Amino acid sequence: MKLSERLAAIAAGPQGPSVGAFFDLDGTLIDGYTAVSVYRDRIRKRDVGLRELGQTLGLALDMRLRGADLDALAAFAVGALAGRQEEDLEEWGERLFRQEIAGLVYPGARLLVEAHRRAGHQLVMATSATWFQACPVANDLEFDDVLCTRHGVRDGMLTGELDGGSLWGPAKARAVEGYATRHDVSLQDSYAYSNGAEDVPFLALAGYPCALNPDGDLPAAALLHEWPILRLDPPGSRFSPTSLVRTGVALSALLTSVGVSTAVGVLSRSRATAANLAGSIGPDLALTLAGVRLDVTGEQNLWARRPAVFMFNHQSSLDLGILGSLIRRDVTAVVKREARSDPRFAAIGALLDVAYVDRTAGRGRAALEPAVAKLRAGTSIAIAPEGTRSPTPRLGRFRKGGFHLAIEAGVPIVPIVIRNAGDLMWRDSLLVHPGTVDVAVLAPIETAEWPVEEVDKLVDLVRAQFDSTLREWPVEI
Repeated sequence: MKLSERLAAIAAGPQGPSVGAFFDLDGTLIDGYTAVSVYRDRIRKRDVGLRELGQTLGLALDMRLRGADLDALAAFAVGALAGRQEEDLEEWGERLFRQEIAGLVYPGARLLVEAHRRAGHQLVMATSATWFQACPVANDLEFDDVLCTRHGVRDGMLTGELDGGSLWGPAKARAVEGYATRHDVSLQDSYAYSNGAEDVPFLALAGYPCALNPDGDLPAAALLHEWPILRLDPPGSRFSPTSLVRTGVALSALLTSVGVSTAVGVLSRSRATAANLAGSIGPDLALTLAGVRLDVTGEQNLWARRPAVFMFNHQSSLDLGILGSLIRRDVTAVVKREARSDPRFAAIGALLDVAYVDRTAGRGRAALEPAVAKLRAGTSIAIAPEGTRSPTPRLGRFRKGGFHLAIEAGVPIVPIVIRNAGDLMWRDSLLVHPGTVDVAVLAPIETAEWPVEEVDKLVDLVRAQFDSTLREWPVEI
């Protein structure tokens, strides 16, 4: 089965909150296992002794080779965390998600979840993982509820015991049945997704089951029960030899184009000529060699009003190449003053004639003066209002600096909504994977008459446009 076929079936199937969409987590929504990330992090921090490591490996092998259930392994893992503060574990889970697990989420899984949300279904994660492993993923994907293995907690501290056993195999099926009863969900009209054969009882409950990224014995079971099998493309954080070669070639081409452009600038004694030449050639060449294609909606808005403050949602280092390919000329960036002395950035900063700003406390609007001067001189500014790359497609909090900048200079804001750059190059990845990036350039938002004291309303307006565009893709502009 193809992903597009499943998405179409969801849109054409039963609608509304009486329908549930139940998803397993490990191996289903993410390409890997949260428990592996947890143990790897503990090993890095030397929080696992040889005895515990040996016993854990032994129980894991017993489960893998002899078909033992998860209860013994889960009980041992939970016991090893006895005495920890529940609040500390939740913070730990959030950190692991940002640093590693977010990059393992299947892009196609996000599309499936969003399709069920559009259909008005109740989104429920059903997993044998513990709360602190599952909750950050569920929050990011905006699930309505989570059924998972629970730690015993007393006075905010882990007791080292399971609260009700692990949600594995038949126990997961019973938990889903109970949820459906409590929330008036028709299982016959509902959907279920898993990758493992232990979840056959869980999948069998739903009227529309799907073996998602199946492994082990589940493909055979799916064929026996005539359940559809769907395999999703891996996330952008995964290593690929082809992507390694493509990325190296693309980076070399980009650096060469910068070098050639700089030489032309020296000969013509024009930094603007060098910057515009680099922006016109380098990004397009690098993206093409990396196998990245842009599908742009609203391209006319890139040229409707200049100079402008171009705002973009920031997921990936790939965003910089995308912006270069889109905006092309007469544009620079706002960079903190400390970067001026960074030898890694000095060359490109000089080429683009970036606006260095002093972000120290007390500077306020005065810090924006260099950037305002660029805009008034006719040079556009590209800025990420989130301030940093997000580990997921979800929008972060928008900072006000870029909005004050537009109001002060009296130029429009042009939102550039990038849908899926993180799918091709995750935030912390050095590799670019081939594919298509969807971009929507929204209509310019005039700021010349916008009162400075109402900048919060402007921030809310622009962020709402980004959010609605991302949720309601595809868009028509």
